[in-house]
Parts: sequence; C-alpha cells; structure tokens
Amino acid sequence: MLFHVKMDVSLPNAMAESQAAELKAKEKAYSQALQRSGKWRHIWRIAGHYANVSLFDVESVEELHQLLSELPLYPYMTMQITPLCRHPSSIREDDR
Repeated sequence: MLFHVKMDVSLPNAMAESQAAELKAKEKAYSQALQRSGKWRHIWRIAGHYANVSLFDVESVEELHQLLSELPLYPYMTMQITPLCRHPSSIREDDR
C-alpha cells in the first residue's frame, strides 16, 4: 500500500539546541534505515519550511502508523496522510 505523507515539524522554542540536535540525528538514522528497507520510498523537503512530503510503501495502515509513531520527532509533527493507488494511465509497471 502506498501513502503520501506530508510532515510538518514544530520544535518548541524553549527546547535546548543539544536536545534538538540529538532528536534530529536519531530521526535521520531512523528515516534512512526505513529508506534502505524500501518502506520509505521517497522523501522531499518543502522549500522554505521545516516540512517534507514522503511516499511510504507498507503492508497496512497499521504498519504505517507504527513506523510513523516511532519517528523521534513524531511528538512535534503534524501529518496529512493520503492513501494512493495506481493510476490507470500510468506507464510505470512498478506502481501499485
């Protein structure tokens, strides 16, 4: 199952820089591991925002929820999640 996920991050202004740096490092490691596994297929930064749009390829809604809720920055995110399916006009055979 493919999902388009828009993530907006809003760290508290009072958060210590060292804590923010630690969270960001953990987030990067976790997200790169998911990318290597194929679960997190694509990630794009939204220019001018602390936000991204991503494509996830998971077995279920429950798996997506589990992966997203384990993001270190999850408590500081708002997300918009859209399920996707293959468009009949797509020329790509690997779309699902």
